[in-house]
Order: sequence, then structure tokens, then C-alpha cells
Amino acid sequence: MRNYRDFVTERMKNPEEAAEYLRASLEEYSLDGNLEAFLTALRTVADAQGGITELAKKTDLNRQTLYRTLSADGNPRIQTLRSVLSSLGFRLSVEPAESFQNRQQSAE
Repeated sequence: MRNYRDFVTERMKNPEEAAEYLRASLEEYSLDGNLEAFLTALRTVADAQGGITELAKKTDLNRQTLYRTLSADGNPRIQTLRSVLSSLGFRLSVEPAESFQNRQQSAE
């Protein structure tokens, strides 16, 4: 029997599901300021796509920096976040706040 973490990690190997997971985590962050949840989601996707060691090779950042950056107390710089997302096959984007609010209202 697989545990929940294994199930989520397996699902995060799919780029579309990983993107939706990160998007949802980032939207939650914009609502409640819980950066820890977004960083945990980012680390889960990194783990699913080869782990922190592989990510360190792709980003040219050392593993310790990545572990610290993606920890509960992490506070990544925008360049680090961009590098991590890019190495995982994603990018940052900006949209009007009203688009986000409209999606939230239609979900209710």
C-alpha cells in the first residue's frame, strides 16, 4: 500500500498536474501569505522530477542552498525561484488580480 506522499510524488511527474499543483499553491499564498505551503509544493515537484541533487545540477546552485531555500523557513530570491522553476520546466507569470478574483468567485 502506497502512502499519500508517494501518491502525490508520482502525480507530480506529470507536467500538467505539477503545473496545476504549483498554481494552486501559489494562489493560496496570494490569499493567506503561507509561503511555506508553496515552497513545500515546489520541493515535492522537485523530488518527483529527480530530487534536489538533480535540481542542483540543473540550476548551478548547491544542494544546501536549495534545501534551505525550499524549507519551511525559506525565503527565496526571485532569481533563485526563477532558476528553480525554469529547471523544472515552468515559468513565473503575472495576471490581473481581477482574473484571479473571478476564478475564486466562480469556484464558490
